Amino acid sequence: MKIIVDADACPKAVLQICQRLAGDYAIPVWTVASFNHNIVSDNHIVVGNSSQEADIRVINIAQKGDVAVTQDWGLAAMLLGKGVKCLNPIGREFNPSTIEFLLEEREAKAKFRRSGGRTKGPKKRMPENDLQFESCLLAVLKSSFTGDGQEL
Repeated sequence: MKIIVDADACPKAVLQICQRLAGDYAIPVWTVASFNHNIVSDNHIVVGNSSQEADIRVINIAQKGDVAVTQDWGLAAMLLGKGVKCLNPIGREFNPSTIEFLLEEREAKAKFRRSGGRTKGPKKRMPENDLQFESCLLAVLKSSFTGDGQEL
């Protein structure tokens, strides 16, 4: 098992939480970014700037039973298909039964924007998001080690 962080848009606090909790469970943390973010990690992969290059690398190194942290719903969908637990940086676990709805919503909003419409961006990150993320990651790690595998 490893924790894989899609580091291109990952908040620093989330990466620090991943590293701390991974240390508690003796799990390696892998970070993947399309350019150097000055990330201190034993397993940091820098990829080129081609579209989706970081996502492809994350998919290639991910294995069933791993945990991934990403804001990218499309990447999360592909990782869920490989049996990877996926969390977003605000502490929500992506669920195989709802990921299709999220992808449909993303496509509808993109279509609306292409036709000249405006949509709201993500909410500003709050300190509570770090606590929620830590709680979610801890629950996923505990369930992996106790074997209940229950989704949040």
